[in-house]
Amino acid sequence: MDGIVLLREDHKTVEKLFKEFERAGDDAQRRKRELADDIIRELTAHAWIEEQVFYPAAREAAPDTKDHVLESVEEHHAVLWMLSELVGLDPEDERFDAKMTVLIENVRHHVEEEESDWFPEVRKAMGRKRLVELGERMAEERKNAPESPLDVPSADS
Repeated sequence: MDGIVLLREDHKTVEKLFKEFERAGDDAQRRKRELADDIIRELTAHAWIEEQVFYPAAREAAPDTKDHVLESVEEHHAVLWMLSELVGLDPEDERFDAKMTVLIENVRHHVEEEESDWFPEVRKAMGRKRLVELGERMAEERKNAPESPLDVPSADS
């Protein structure tokens, strides 16, 4: 699978979790906690592979994407801190749903920018063969993703 396809698949996976969270009723705290944990795990691994593999390769292949990459890393910073706050937050806490809503809005914005603004530019610059190699590296690197969102490099930025 090519690297951009892999990232788009991750985006779809997280979007399904977001929609399920949004559909969960006010009395579904246990389910919301499970979904939040899944979202934390997925987004932490996703940010990790983007920062460790995809972003450096994108900057090298398409130098004009530098500003997009830098902005994405800053967006990761905000998202990773929100994820870290959600890790131990009781779903009964009045801030839980509000934090998830802000997280969802931020991630949807990030995904929209990546997919429409610069993935096409990166695809054009890299070509199919290189993107497939990149996808393989990303899949392998996912195994090294940390459990804690604060262990992703951009969390410290």
